[in-house]
Amino acid sequence: MPNKAGYKKAYVVAVDMGYGHQRAAYPLADIAEGGVINANRYAGIPKSDQKKWGEGQGLYEEISRMKNWPIIGELIFSAMDYFQRVEHFYPARDLSRPTMQLKQIYRMIKSGWGKDLVERLNKNPLPLISSFFTPAYFAEEHGYKEDIYLIICDADCSRAWAPLSPAKSRIKFLVPNRRVKERLQLYGVKAEKIFITGFPLPKENLGGKNLAVLKSSLGQRISHLDPNQKYQKKFEHTINEFLGSEFCNCKYDGKKPLTITFAVGGAGAQKDLGVTILKSLSSYIDKKQIRLNLVAGVRNDVYLFYQKKIRELNLEKEHNGYINIFYAGGKEEYFVKFNQLLLETDILWTKPSELSFYAGLGLPIIMAPPVGSQEVFNKAWLRSIGAGVDQEDPRYTGEWLFDWLQSGWLAQAAMNGFLNAPRFGAYHIEEIVLKGKKSEIEDIHLL
Repeated sequence: MPNKAGYKKAYVVAVDMGYGHQRAAYPLADIAEGGVINANRYAGIPKSDQKKWGEGQGLYEEISRMKNWPIIGELIFSAMDYFQRVEHFYPARDLSRPTMQLKQIYRMIKSGWGKDLVERLNKNPLPLISSFFTPAYFAEEHGYKEDIYLIICDADCSRAWAPLSPAKSRIKFLVPNRRVKERLQLYGVKAEKIFITGFPLPKENLGGKNLAVLKSSLGQRISHLDPNQKYQKKFEHTINEFLGSEFCNCKYDGKKPLTITFAVGGAGAQKDLGVTILKSLSSYIDKKQIRLNLVAGVRNDVYLFYQKKIRELNLEKEHNGYINIFYAGGKEEYFVKFNQLLLETDILWTKPSELSFYAGLGLPIIMAPPVGSQEVFNKAWLRSIGAGVDQEDPRYTGEWLFDWLQSGWLAQAAMNGFLNAPRFGAYHIEEIVLKGKKSEIEDIHLL
């Protein structure tokens, strides 16, 4: 069971790999003692530890980018993905046997990997929250003196996310949905150590527990996504009950352009898709009907790539202000500015990464092809709650996108995400870790 000591702070540990694990940690920064700690990049990290982290990250990012190579790239990526795949859930069976990958991780830990970090934290032990499995295993294996919590960042998880001996482990799990709890139990984790919290969403996009910011943002978004008011008229009672009467049957006035945000992952593997979207929507951007945000994140190479393509297409001057390349100098700046960008975003277009859970912010998600086994399950989860739709041929975005808008389909997806995806993950995590409370989200959300 959670502690009952009533802590004010905890150690929040992430890893600087891509965006997902740091994105999960960002909403918890206000309870993080000394700020969010990156286990693979902190002051004084031993060179041997840093080398172990770097080898794994570099290989994954390189293979992710190679996935776009004809024939051979897909084969290489598939081989890597096979070893970290998520098995089919049915039939229900014992999946507790550790994988080769997990055994290798534990061999490195037993040889001293991560011991330095644990010894530093043990000087002033507080509850430890990790958004990646390896630091949680560090803590348990090297004798961390306080409670250890592990946030699961996808809608299903591979065997690597449960420790070597699950039934004996003292790690507590903070999971985004019911399926992950059930999956961990197949891996041998005891049910009483698993808490369904929802994924931690940025608090600034919620506006407190009364959701003032979120409701206002979603209300305006629905009018943009439902110009013919088909969805609003059919579901007026639902909108009135959950958002307020001021957002019922609102006619889009055309003063603000429909805003699409296309976000590539940390490896930048799908940047070409952003250019295809840009080409297809260029005439609507020219008419100032659409604003397109191309998210390069913290990757300067992706920023320069988009800048070059815009120049080659002679779109630089004509579409000033309606084509925005989003770039940040560091991850913390990226999360702050990206969350602000989402407040003005009507459609989020991305692969089904951890951003799938941002459907809880009332964002309809157009799903690019998944990269990796876990994203296949994220995609299935988005479909199941009605908040995500598969992209059609991106070369013809200017055709199918407007058919979807005329039907009100995307407005329905936005509302489905708001109603069906958990929103208060960060608050639930704080209550469990700092106050010893039990999350009641399991009784509210079906999936």
